[in-house]
Amino acid sequence: MSIVHTEITLKNAGDEAIVSAGIAEEYEVRQTTVQALVDTGAWTLVINEDLRKKLGLRITGTDPGTLADGTGNSYPVAGPLEVVWKDRRTICEALVLPHAEEVLLGAIPLEALDLTVNPRKEEVVGAHGDQPLHSIK
Repeated sequence: MSIVHTEITLKNAGDEAIVSAGIAEEYEVRQTTVQALVDTGAWTLVINEDLRKKLGLRITGTDPGTLADGTGNSYPVAGPLEVVWKDRRTICEALVLPHAEEVLLGAIPLEALDLTVNPRKEEVVGAHGDQPLHSIK
């Protein structure tokens, strides 16, 4: 199987909460759309420090991680953030690798979004069809 990317939108979930509370406007939600590398060998979402700052995510702790080259370290965890893929969404935290070149979409957010990789088409698809799981405003 070759490398698979998919488009996702990342939003600051804290910003979303204050919009829901009527304290802020929808246009104030910090968000960005990226082409993420789908990495079923990664356990979570991985972003870099620049993206963490752009989204205004706070550091919530640290977690151990092992890079593809076998290097292990403890990395900051940031969040909460909303991950949107087409009509599906989930809330999660992200491991922050300061100099990561691209966003990695790992196994836990893939599962939360009910997504899988179709190896024949080399694309991300709904694990149980492409019907909506959640309604998005």
